[in-house]
Amino acid sequence: MGRMAGNRMGRWAYAAALSLALGAFAVGTAAAQEPIKIGWLPALTGPLSSASIAEDKGAQFAVDEINAAGGINGRKLLLVTRDTEGNPTKAVNFAQQLVLSEKVQFAIGPVNSGESLATLPIIAKAGIPNIIVSAVDDLIGVDKYPRAFRTINTNEQWIDASLDYLLNVLKRRKIAIIGETSGYSVSSIKSITGKLAAAGIQPVSSSIVDANKTDLTDEINTARQAGADVLLTWTGAVGVHARVLNARGNTGWDVPVVAQVGILAFPVKALVNKPSYLDNVYAAGYAGTTYNAKGELPPATAAFIKAIGSRLGEPGKIEYTMWQVALGYDCVKVIEHAVRKAGSTDGAAIQKALEETRDLKGVFGTYSWGPRERNGVRNLDIVINLANSYKDGNFMVAPR
Repeated sequence: MGRMAGNRMGRWAYAAALSLALGAFAVGTAAAQEPIKIGWLPALTGPLSSASIAEDKGAQFAVDEINAAGGINGRKLLLVTRDTEGNPTKAVNFAQQLVLSEKVQFAIGPVNSGESLATLPIIAKAGIPNIIVSAVDDLIGVDKYPRAFRTINTNEQWIDASLDYLLNVLKRRKIAIIGETSGYSVSSIKSITGKLAAAGIQPVSSSIVDANKTDLTDEINTARQAGADVLLTWTGAVGVHARVLNARGNTGWDVPVVAQVGILAFPVKALVNKPSYLDNVYAAGYAGTTYNAKGELPPATAAFIKAIGSRLGEPGKIEYTMWQVALGYDCVKVIEHAVRKAGSTDGAAIQKALEETRDLKGVFGTYSWGPRERNGVRNLDIVINLANSYKDGNFMVAPR
């Protein structure tokens, strides 16, 4: 072969190698610039929409904030939202769509435990990290769903904080329990009754009502005639909370109420017949979104509210419960933390990154997980709030 032919062959080889290298670079660059897709399964409509709407505000703000700062390692976030309407069947269909068609790298939600029970196996089978915002205790576990990490407290943490306040601060023992027929309410009351029995206390009355029953006067009268000195209401349905308060107020009974966190939801304010019906009402809330005795919020919360600004409305007119907004925000920020720590969106790497996460400070709470721990919220982050102290989405801490 002559020198010129050899030179031509060399040039062709060089050109081919350069073309392959540039092609590989282009593919790698394109992959690096593809958005990180987060599947989000809120119930934005339907009877359980109150929490989801607030959480959606926080999640959307976190995505916009991260993208405005350049994304994560050069990749923007894309929130792929599907409204489940609180329907487990729709939640399952949307979960399959997010996994198979949208090919999301992460999933947040669903918000309600019944929907999460139905969607978790689908998301887990795809190996996708799932940020859990449902409180039912046995929903998740490292052996069942190793890539499902909870960013809200468990229901037992709510119950324990509430019973501690009822028994050790209010010092009440004649307890009347009111719940409704949902699986969540019934199972919670079973747990509450067991914890009371362990403390040597038997409720003076216990009522389970249909969630659509409009007048709960009979249940209130039953509790009063039984000699109750406190009402314990446990349900996720804000309408039931409001009907309990209306029946209690309409009968002129000023007995204290200790309730599930749903009683703090903003819609309850609109459903009670008089603002005073929220007096003497207590529920578990969060240190991160609670005013101290001086009326001050934690610095991180104050900064968050200032940053999110008009998305929630004018000061004095905010109609969202702030802990729910903060929870939605933190879910996206947890994903940001995990991707930066892992250096990728690979499911196994994200799992390892979250298992190694300790004391990650958010607005809603401070998160820690481990190789055998999937519940991230500390007991210290849970406080008792005064239901009548709502101001711009936050509540005052109850006296101890």
